[in-house]
Amino acid sequence: MKIAMVGTGYVGLVTGTCFADSGNWVTCVDINAAKIADLKAGKIPIYEPGLEELVVRNSEAGRLQFTTDLAAAVKDAELVYLGVGTPQGDDGAADLSALWAVVDGLAPHLEPDAAVVIKSTVPVGTNAETFARLREKTGRDCHVASNPEFLKEGAAIDDFMKPDRVVIGVRDPQVGEKLRLLYAPFLRTEKPFLVMSPESAELTKYVANAMLATKISFINTMANLTEKLGGDINDVRRGIGHDSRIGFAFLFPGVGYGGSCFPKDVRALEAMFERADIDPVMLKAVDVINEAQKRTLLDKMTEFYDGQFAGKTFAIWGLAFKPRTDDIREAPALVLIDNLLAAGAKLRVHDPEATDNVRAIYGDKLTYCELPLETLDGADALAINTEWAEFRQPDMSDVKRRLNAPVIFDGRNLYDRSMMKKLGFTYYSIGRQTVRS
Repeated sequence: MKIAMVGTGYVGLVTGTCFADSGNWVTCVDINAAKIADLKAGKIPIYEPGLEELVVRNSEAGRLQFTTDLAAAVKDAELVYLGVGTPQGDDGAADLSALWAVVDGLAPHLEPDAAVVIKSTVPVGTNAETFARLREKTGRDCHVASNPEFLKEGAAIDDFMKPDRVVIGVRDPQVGEKLRLLYAPFLRTEKPFLVMSPESAELTKYVANAMLATKISFINTMANLTEKLGGDINDVRRGIGHDSRIGFAFLFPGVGYGGSCFPKDVRALEAMFERADIDPVMLKAVDVINEAQKRTLLDKMTEFYDGQFAGKTFAIWGLAFKPRTDDIREAPALVLIDNLLAAGAKLRVHDPEATDNVRAIYGDKLTYCELPLETLDGADALAINTEWAEFRQPDMSDVKRRLNAPVIFDGRNLYDRSMMKKLGFTYYSIGRQTVRS
C-alpha cells in the first residue's frame, strides 16, 4: 500500500519504518526541515534499538522516503497516518493544535477513497471531530479510522513487529478490512486484530496506560509501607506475583515513572473524567503518588546527610526515564538533579544514551562522564536512577575504592542487600531495609 505518515516523532518514525519494512511504500512528513534532512542522510533523531538499521535499509530500497511537502505525500496515498504530538496542555488535557493543523492542511489533497488513520494518542471524540472537520473542508464524507499505538520505548520495533494485539476503530467495515490486510504480516502468530468503534479505540489507549501507571504507583506505595514496617518488598512482590490474577509485570518498585506517555496520558484521562462530571479520584492518586516517589532518593539522601549537601559531590547513574532510550521527559533523575544543584552539591553524571539531552538543559552545571566508574572518582556517594544493564554487575571493589565513602542510594534495587553488607557499603534501596556499614 501507499502510505503517508505525518509526523516523524517516536511513534510516526517507528510506525512508518516498520510498515515500509513489510513491503509498503511509505512517505514520512514533518515540518521540521532539519529533521527531514537528517533522516534523508540516515541520521536518527531518537535512540531506539534497531531503528537506524531499518531506516537505512528501507530508504536504500526506496520504500521509505522523507519530505516536508504534505501535499505531495498525501497525493495518491491510500492511507494517511497521523502521528503528530499531542502534548499536555495547561489544563492537563491533550493539546490537539498540531493535529488540527495537519487535518486542515491535508484536506485539499486527500484522495476520495483514502482513509485518514489517527495513530496519535487523542481524547475520545477526536475521530468524530476529524470526520466533521474533513467533511467541512472537502464537502464529502471522508474515511477516518483510529489505530492507537502500544509501543514501549526501548522495545518499539519488537512491539510493532510482534504486537500483543492491534486495535482499530472504524465506522466503515471496508476500511477495517484494508487495515487488517496492512497488519496481516505482523499477526501471523494468531494475535488478535480487534475492531471496535472509534470512541472505544481512543479510550483503550488511555485506559491501558492508566492501568500500567496505576500498577507502578501501587507497588511503590506498598514498597514505602513495607520499608517502614521492616519487610522486604521483593519478598512481597514475589508473594503476590505468582498469583495468576496479578502477575509480575509493572510491579517493580522504584523512583516512579516518567517519559512522554504515562504522565500526560493519566492527566489527559483525568481531564476526560472531569468533562464527564466524574471525579477521577484514583487517577489523581496515581499521579500524586508518582510525583512524590520521584523524591524518594532525595529524601533518603536528606536523611543521611541531615540535609547538608553544599560542598558535597555525588555520582549519578542513569538520566533517561528508563533503559534503552534517550528520553528524559519527566525523568525522575531530573528531580534529583534539580534539588541537589539547588542545595549546592556538585554532580558527576553518566547515561549510555541520554547525556546529550541532559547537557542541552544543564550545560556546564554538571560534569558528564563517558564511563560509569569514572563518575565515582571523588564522589561522596552514588545515586542510581535508571536500571541500565551495565549498572547491574559493576566491580564493587572498584566502586568502593573510587568513592570517598562507600554509600549507595539505589532507586532500582539492583543489588543484593547481603552482598552489600558483606562488602561494607551503606546501601539504601526501595522498600527494603537499609544496610549500614
